Order: sequence, then C-alpha cells, then structure tokens
Amino acid sequence: MQKERILRVLPRRVRVLLEGERLQYARLQEIRLRIDKPLLLIYGGKERIIRNQRDGPYIVTREDIREMVEYVSNYSLYAYEQEMRQGFITIEGGHRVGMTGQAIIEDGKVRNLRYISSINLRMSHEVIGCADQIFAHIVTGQRLCHTLIISPPRCGKTTLLRDMIRQVSDGNQWIRGMAVGVVDERSEIGGCYMGTPQNQLGIRTDILDCCPKAEGMMMLIRSMAPEVIAVDEIGTAEDVHAVEYAMHCGCRMLATVHADSMEDLRRKPLLDQMVARKRFDRYILLGSQGHAGQVEGLFDSRGSLLYSGE
Repeated sequence: MQKERILRVLPRRVRVLLEGERLQYARLQEIRLRIDKPLLLIYGGKERIIRNQRDGPYIVTREDIREMVEYVSNYSLYAYEQEMRQGFITIEGGHRVGMTGQAIIEDGKVRNLRYISSINLRMSHEVIGCADQIFAHIVTGQRLCHTLIISPPRCGKTTLLRDMIRQVSDGNQWIRGMAVGVVDERSEIGGCYMGTPQNQLGIRTDILDCCPKAEGMMMLIRSMAPEVIAVDEIGTAEDVHAVEYAMHCGCRMLATVHADSMEDLRRKPLLDQMVARKRFDRYILLGSQGHAGQVEGLFDSRGSLLYSGE
C-alpha cells in the first residue's frame, strides 16, 4: 500500500526508473527532484543517485516537476493554497511533499508558490514499539516525566515521538492511558490527510494539524483539557513560553529539538534556560549511527546518564 501511494504521485518516467531499482520502501526516506539536476534518493540513511540504464544519472526535467505537481495537487495547486503557505502538501499515507519555487507574497506573507523548481517527497514511516526501550525510564510512580527528545536531522526523533504518543494514549504496562493533545505544525507526527491522521496516535489523542505550536498548545489547553501535550521541534521564544505555560497548567510535555548532544542543547538560546531551570525531567539523545531512533543515552534533569543504548 505504501509503495502504491508513493508511485502514484511520481512522474511516469521517474516511476519506471524506481520500479526498476527493486527498492525496499520501508528504507526509502526521501525522493528529491530538482529541475536540470540528478534524481536523488535518501535510502537507508544514505544518498543514492538514480541512473538511466545507458547514459548516466537521470536528469529531472521541467515536465517531470509539472507532472508531479499536478498529481499531488489533483490538478489544482490553488486548491491547496493553505498548505502551500507552509511549503508542502501532505498526501495519503501521511507522506509530505515539500516544494520550492517563486513565492507569491500578499500582505507581507507567503500566499502560495509558482514556478515550482524543486520537490522533496519525504516518507512517513511508523515503527510500532520503537519506544518500548525507553518507557521504563520516562515514568516514575506511574507518572509520565516531562521528556525532551534531542536529535540531529534524520535520526528518527519524530518516529520515536509518534510511538511515545501512541503508547501514552493507549496505555501500557508502565502507565495508564491518558488524554494527549498533539500540535502537528508540519503534519509530520500524525500525517493528516484531509483532516484524518494516517499514523497511529492512540485512542485518546486529539490533534491540531498545520497549527503553529505556541498557539496550538494554548488552544488545546483551553478546549480539550489534555493531560499530555506533544509537539515537534521547539525552539522559538513563543514555543518555550507555551511549553512552560502548559507545564504550569499541569500538562505533561513530550517534545523534540534539533541538537547533537546535551552540550549542544545548552548552547542554544532560550533552551539553555529551560535546561538550567530543570523544566524537563528526562532527555533522550538519539544518535546518527545505526538505525533511525537509536537511543545513545537517556539523562535526568541534572544531565546524569540513566540509560545507555550502546
């Protein structure tokens, strides 16, 4: 099913080339198309250039881009104007199609894109149970700890967060099922398609799709009374303020941030203050070696190592 959903939005010539590659689609992470540039994949964490059988790398054409945009937007890019303001469209299966081109500006804000020149199809992969290894360390006395996942790009932080949300929502041997509110600013956690999450987020989860994190957290607290709030990639002053507000309101927090280490996290403005104030009880550090979602270490609020994935 995943393979068919991906292939149906690709240009015909690209589709034929990929079908000849005999790919394991569970390992496929990105397909990148740029006009007049080679067709690239991120496959198993490594870049791969797709070649014609006879004459070297396949060079993406303007016609390929036009054809793919038509498939992704159902032949009406303007019908997806709201999504395009964020630079991507989510397709069935939760896969995200990012685009760049000439921005159409209105009142100082991006309204849409035209003259699309690059497309990045990012795959949404669920790994059910990938959070099993850390759950014993993020629950104390059947109470969920405020937890921050620290990760470099493409190391599986959203995949791990997604499974944590599912298990908290459904309940497991460590914790009872809890009401979870998810603010999915870039449609990566739930992978919503036409408002419906394509990924498994549990039976007690409410999701705000394509909503700014800070505003979404406030909306959820006012309207849905969540016990837990989950967000991806915090970093702005507004995000930090909203996270601290949610904590003061009694919500448990699950969040992620881009960083290479605890030391790197402490060097980030605003976030260093949260670390110093011990806002989070647990920090999960993901590594860039091995499989996506590989835990290098799990630390308490003081930075002491509680668990090593080595």
